Amino acid sequence: MKQCPLGISCDILETLGAHVGGATDQVAKLSCEKAFVELQGRLVDTTTKLKQVQMQIRNKEAEKKRAFLTVEELERLPESTNTYRSVGKAFILESRDTLLKEQQTKADDSDSAIATLQASKEYLERQMKEVESHFRELLQNSPELARQVMAMSVS
Repeated sequence: MKQCPLGISCDILETLGAHVGGATDQVAKLSCEKAFVELQGRLVDTTTKLKQVQMQIRNKEAEKKRAFLTVEELERLPESTNTYRSVGKAFILESRDTLLKEQQTKADDSDSAIATLQASKEYLERQMKEVESHFRELLQNSPELARQVMAMSVS
């Protein structure tokens, strides 16, 4: 069974063409348009997910930087210094070591989250390249569809 670039069965199109005659071109055109719309949806979905992951990475990097700067400041303080944790509008007395451990844990958690998000980002970028190559292949195999797309983008 022959497959079109997007996994659509071309044998079905050929069989329909053998029975209907000239209708094969119409069916092929419709299947290409359907594949184009499907690819367009996948591209939008992947782009949205990629932007979300990039935003999450930026947020985790900012959280890590805040934790790192807080640790630097806490390390400069003498051990006997009273330190406070902000809880809403109130401040609670905490030991310097407790706050240091908490901030170091936050930084470590951010590091592991960033690594996971980077892997997700790479996966989504590969998916994006795959969808783009499918688009190119579809447009190369269907000049009529390519003309229609160009006409839409120009107007």
